Amino acid sequence: MNNNSFVVLDFETTGLSPFDGDRAIEIGAVLLCDGRVVNRFQSLMNPGVRISSFIQDYTGISNAMLKKAPPISDVMQQFAHFMADQHLIAHNASFDRKFLDAELERIHVSRKQEFACSMLISRRIYPDAPNHRLETLVNYRSLQTNGVFHRALADAEMTAHLWTDMTNSIKSTYNFKEIPFKLMQRISKVPKASISDYLTRAAASMAKSPACHGS
Repeated sequence: MNNNSFVVLDFETTGLSPFDGDRAIEIGAVLLCDGRVVNRFQSLMNPGVRISSFIQDYTGISNAMLKKAPPISDVMQQFAHFMADQHLIAHNASFDRKFLDAELERIHVSRKQEFACSMLISRRIYPDAPNHRLETLVNYRSLQTNGVFHRALADAEMTAHLWTDMTNSIKSTYNFKEIPFKLMQRISKVPKASISDYLTRAAASMAKSPACHGS
């Protein structure tokens, strides 16, 4: 597995929880390799139920659009192939992870890939941001955007730009040559007040053991 290659994904859904019967209605994902988006995946999905006016207004996705979309099962089979064995990234990953696992379970596929949450990491790397919603961070860091939010592919691309921005910030501030995926996962769990000391020590440790950078 390439430590510098990830799939960044985002779901639009009928509601907040698959455990309450909510389903995915759109998935967007990008393959991020060495800081560049090198491939994309996007599809609407027909959930077999009507979506609320709130979700239509929030996403811009209509019931008419979903009626013409392929079944969720077909799209998820394709996405399972797209994500292969890559590490996975999402903004507010607990939300996307729940829907990914629920929809994969319906097609009898189990996820082996690990997740990292760009939102939790951003709270530690950019503590002075007004808040840590994706749209706010994109504006706060002047990241590349086409101005579209709450559509899956656009949000996945912006999350990829945020991830690259955060890793570059960590590299320049703490003198890392590489940022292993597992280190990014750990950052999301380090107390905010301790993050500077943690990264200083991690950089020093990696500098002494350059052969131990693994994924």
